Amino acid sequence: MQHTTTWDKLISKKRFETTDPKYSTDESVRGEFQRDYDRIVFSSAFRRLQNKTQVMPMPESDFVHTRLTHSLEASVVGRSLGRIVGKSILERYPDLAQEKHIQEADFGDVVAAACLAHDIGNPPFGHSGEDAISAFFESETAQPYLETLTEAEKADLQRFEGNAAGFRVLTYTYPAHCSLPGGLSLTYTTLATFTKYPKESLPLIRNTKNTSEKKYGFFQTEKTWFNTIAQELGLLKKGVDGEVFYHRHPLAFLVEAADDICYRIIDFEDGLKLGLVPQEQGLDLLRQILDDNPNRKSSLNFYDWREEIGYLRARIIGKLIEEATAVFLQHEQEMLQGTYDTPLINELSCKPVLDKIKDLSVRLIYQNRPVLEIEAAGFEVLGGLLDACVKAVFRPESKHHRKLAALIPSHYLELLDTATDYQRIIHITDFVASLTDQAALGLYRKIKGIELPRMY
Repeated sequence: MQHTTTWDKLISKKRFETTDPKYSTDESVRGEFQRDYDRIVFSSAFRRLQNKTQVMPMPESDFVHTRLTHSLEASVVGRSLGRIVGKSILERYPDLAQEKHIQEADFGDVVAAACLAHDIGNPPFGHSGEDAISAFFESETAQPYLETLTEAEKADLQRFEGNAAGFRVLTYTYPAHCSLPGGLSLTYTTLATFTKYPKESLPLIRNTKNTSEKKYGFFQTEKTWFNTIAQELGLLKKGVDGEVFYHRHPLAFLVEAADDICYRIIDFEDGLKLGLVPQEQGLDLLRQILDDNPNRKSSLNFYDWREEIGYLRARIIGKLIEEATAVFLQHEQEMLQGTYDTPLINELSCKPVLDKIKDLSVRLIYQNRPVLEIEAAGFEVLGGLLDACVKAVFRPESKHHRKLAALIPSHYLELLDTATDYQRIIHITDFVASLTDQAALGLYRKIKGIELPRMY
């Protein structure tokens, strides 16, 4: 059994559609990993993130972050993390630059691209949307449609995971869209770096201390494809025969760190500016992260407390980037050997303060009454849409269901005559999960007769 992996295998420019040797070198101005970033930016799935929940569902304020702005900010942090780590990795392994033509910027571009896409599979209404989809497939209503599914296929649906949906968005092509398979056809390295949870939905590992085992990263439809990527890059396998279960690509720890840094600090900033977090309490916690010398004098005069928040946020992110990269480099060999599986943020000097910010955010922001009310409504919306769409596919003899099927984009319904029940359901789930918050709510109102469409 393989006991370690190496950077010369982990950093690969190979893509789904080709084994052309030209990808072993890259003499273009726009590198292969920057192409990955660009392909994600121009994808329709990424564009839809502008109307998907980050902190506040369907916010009325233009200031509040959406999944799109969160993803962009995470990618900026991720690029810095990747470049700093890349510089040190190339100093430790000079053959990477000489023989594999890997540059410091490549590490930054890989992590930035993976961060950019890290929420691309999230359904409407944030994480409550994942719970709503899971709840529908656990309900009695859904059971007749799951009778032919394997236990692993049922687990995909009953523990629906946005990370797995994201891997499918990046790697699956609907025939109506393109004749080439492979989705966005990203490099193997970017796809592996994107995959923070390199396992399938089963087995469910309860109370695990390993961060990469807390969720899963791909559906049964993409199981073979992920296995191909893992073998190509030399990811270390764990588990028993029949399970697709790997140690993370080391750069996935940087993606996780970038996401953690952004949602801990920037979501908290949203809560402060929306008045959900008491001003002085919030500012005091942010100042504690910096742990400035009490004698430190600043020549800055802030217009108001909101301007100070921006200043503190910038300095905090810089500090957390510096510390997270130091932790990564300290544990680099353990990551290559598969013996390190802890979020980098857990080892930062300011972890106790970050935990206080997290607890306060959960209590005052994420469990704020309007947020809970809209998330509860989201359960009804997504459950209602899945119920209607699944019936439209499985019971086409009904005139009502045929009307509903006509509202589903045709490419989700193509090839369903030869598809398994699981594949049919995955297609429908793809459609519902792809909707923005507003589109999901609007479609639900129309099919329930709550709101009639405008004719002109």
